[in-house]
Amino acid sequence: MTSDLAGQKKALRLDLRARLKALTSEERRFGSLAACDQLRAQPLWRAAGCILFYAPLSSELDLAPLLAEALATGKTAALPGYVAATGLYEAFVITHLTDDCAPGRFGIAEPKPGCARLPLNRLDLALTPGVGFDETGHRLGRGQGFYDRLLAQTAAIKCGVAFDLQVVERIPAEPHDIRMNCLLTPTRWRELAPSHAS
Repeated sequence: MTSDLAGQKKALRLDLRARLKALTSEERRFGSLAACDQLRAQPLWRAAGCILFYAPLSSELDLAPLLAEALATGKTAALPGYVAATGLYEAFVITHLTDDCAPGRFGIAEPKPGCARLPLNRLDLALTPGVGFDETGHRLGRGQGFYDRLLAQTAAIKCGVAFDLQVVERIPAEPHDIRMNCLLTPTRWRELAPSHAS
């Protein structure tokens, strides 16, 4: 990454994090419920049998109601889990959000040891958080590249999940950055061009 591109990404992360910090707990809660409603209405959601969820940080939309619904309707639900031997995140099946999870490497809930590893080629839909997204599907992560490496290994539909204020005109992108196929916010659902794992 060039120093100019790194600087652009750093500045954008700082700006977006400041905007997210200004959201009230009620705005976060209502935004999360609205995003769940948006996704619930999509044929893609109804058709997906195997879904990668995420355990949200306090600044991220919380899709826990949909995870519970997925489990109740017989869908396979998975969460990313860090594998120390490879230094990568992989998908692990969960059957109960609280019973099957514990704080992981970065303090984020992850599947406990004993949860079955899920081959990434089985995923139909990967719900993907980020610091920011743009209208062409580029994603700004936290800078570690963990999600890009995970998403590069699956042909699942990749759905960026964000508050509306996190969608900006342009995200500085590199060739290895994984693009989203669709974008979910509390107020809209947008299908985008196919992603590329170049």
